[in-house]
Amino acid sequence: APAACEWQADWEASFSLLPALYTLVFVLGLSGNGLVLLTVWRGPRAKRRSADAYIGNLALADLAFVATLPLWAAYTALRFHWPFGAALCKLSSYLVLLNMFASAFCLGGLSAERYRAVTRAAPPHPRSAAAPRRSAAGSSAALGPLAALWAAAAAAALPALLLREARGGLGGGAARAAAALSLGTTALGFAAPLLLMAVCYCCVGAAVRRHLRPRRAEAAARRRLLRLIAALVAVFAGCWLPFHLLKSLFVLAAAGLLELPCALLGLISRLHPYATCLAYLNSCLNPLLYAFLDGRFRAQCRLLLGLRGARRPPASSSAAAAAASSTLSAPTQRSEVPSGGTKV
Repeated sequence: APAACEWQADWEASFSLLPALYTLVFVLGLSGNGLVLLTVWRGPRAKRRSADAYIGNLALADLAFVATLPLWAAYTALRFHWPFGAALCKLSSYLVLLNMFASAFCLGGLSAERYRAVTRAAPPHPRSAAAPRRSAAGSSAALGPLAALWAAAAAAALPALLLREARGGLGGGAARAAAALSLGTTALGFAAPLLLMAVCYCCVGAAVRRHLRPRRAEAAARRRLLRLIAALVAVFAGCWLPFHLLKSLFVLAAAGLLELPCALLGLISRLHPYATCLAYLNSCLNPLLYAFLDGRFRAQCRLLLGLRGARRPPASSSAAAAAASSTLSAPTQRSEVPSGGTKV
């Protein structure tokens, strides 16, 4: 068990490198997600896509999370010592967990919404009079599901508010109970949304192949959509998988359900803060992915910032290109689940 192991000291460079990384994520996440919110909510209501409500809430979840990063930067700079008191520890841990669940649930909701949108019968010609028109009703229809998603996230994050202690770990809980809670959090906040995302986007890819005719413009739109799908799934999984894997290994060993060498447990303890930092990085990668891969978002940003050369997105883009544009904005979550160890 971990208690029988003699832990090696943390890497000395971690106490300066990790706070610098947290600060970088804070600056990029604050500015990037703030710009996404302004772009989504200040755009014309009549031109909002049904996915824009999910986009805005994903950015809101990331923005609320990155606001806590200065506290975690100070925590790592002080050699994993929390000087801000138990109340702020509980509140910060709750916000971290709340926004992880909110981002994951919004990502799953956006995936399902994209599948529903793409599987609608697409018109054969982009300029057809039967082409579907966007309206503010599309984004308004998402308000009910989004309220339910936030309520579910708030309920799922309650253990951090009720059980978290400033000295690390879950107060008064047995190791097996802590392991069950940690693994349940991983299943609900990572594995299930990732599975839903993969299934929905595979169905989206199949639907796009069925609906798009083999013309050059439509074939290009299909390739863009499939690239965006692959990028979103890869970034979400790549940022969060190391964190959840290391945390699960540690809590299973702490509960006596998995036997690991002390050297490996020591390495897990050392690597866990970096896996956490990688998971936090997802919060500032979301707007960067959106900016680089969504031409509509770039055009709206130029209009919002009053940059020269700004132009509105062409009104004649096809339904498939619109689906590709609105699909990009997923991406998600992104916050740490405090677990039973001092850092793990």
